[in-house]
Amino acid sequence: MLIRNCSTEGLLVETIVDEQTSGSEQSDLLAQENNNKLSSAEQGKLWATYVGNTMSVCVLNYMLKHVEDQEIKSILENALHLSEEFVQTIHKIFVQEKFPVPVGFTNEDVDLTAPRLFEDEFYLHYLKYVAKAGISLYGIAVPLVTRADIRQFFTYSMDQTVNLINQVTTALLKKGFLTKPPYIPYPETVDFVDKHSFHNGFFGRIRPLQALEITHLYDNVENNATSKAVLIGFSQVAKSNQSKAYFRRGLEIATSHYETFSGIMQEAGLTAPSIIDQLVTTSTTAPFSDRLMLFHKMDMYAVRIRAYGNALSMCARHDVAAKYIAFLAEVGNYAEDGSNLLIKNGWLEQPPQAVDRKALASNRH
Repeated sequence: MLIRNCSTEGLLVETIVDEQTSGSEQSDLLAQENNNKLSSAEQGKLWATYVGNTMSVCVLNYMLKHVEDQEIKSILENALHLSEEFVQTIHKIFVQEKFPVPVGFTNEDVDLTAPRLFEDEFYLHYLKYVAKAGISLYGIAVPLVTRADIRQFFTYSMDQTVNLINQVTTALLKKGFLTKPPYIPYPETVDFVDKHSFHNGFFGRIRPLQALEITHLYDNVENNATSKAVLIGFSQVAKSNQSKAYFRRGLEIATSHYETFSGIMQEAGLTAPSIIDQLVTTSTTAPFSDRLMLFHKMDMYAVRIRAYGNALSMCARHDVAAKYIAFLAEVGNYAEDGSNLLIKNGWLEQPPQAVDRKALASNRH
């Protein structure tokens, strides 16, 4: 076996080729596969990636207008380059497929002359926050898509976003901005659970939190800390009263969830990430359209559903699991209300969808 390089949408793609397969035969196979129409998984993931990254381009361009720290500026520039690259690649795919290119977000959704809304440190926390969402989106896409060019695009997107989050984490640690996940002692021996009290959380002997439970509590405390700061900023600058009310409600939810999860950690003697509310300035001038801000929070709360679901699947203590179940419903309702608000204003683009066969059958000519 050997490795050959081929180009797909400007990306360097490594393809494993059988030594007995000629280059022309392999090219024909790849061309044939890439000529297949986009599947529902490919349409959906490309559509979501395109819209999300057009939003990121707006947000990152605004942040770059105000950043002063040169190291943070360099990371923001890298993030912007990636978002622009992803948008351009998907745009080419859509045009080639004669697939309607989504509107997404444009220069009309950002005011680059608006005053600074967040301090430089916040930009690093924000990049970590949204990069987690990107890794989740791209990572799920890779095993679901089948066309070679689309698979390679999402593999590339995943790799580049992992590199970005590593840059961000290194900078956060270097600057002393990051509360590390808490340390716990190494086990002295290999052991097996022999009591049903392992699941206790409300009655009887309650065991200490295990490592995976701590991991997801830490992650969700960190996410809610960043979400709180975003919502404080958005509630200050939103133009419509409905948008302001939606962001204030989101702030109440994020605050409640932050306090609950950090409280569980602190009760166990574990350090939780701190709030970063102080990184929001007093500006009341909107750098973004209400449409962009509403979509942003609806989208990130949808990602929160996945994060809570993942945490629930790794949680064996009944008391902690009960919190995730209750919060899943609350976050789901909030995301749906955001969607309804976007629909009410005519701001929500419709994703690709299946054919409504019943409607076709009832349509008499």
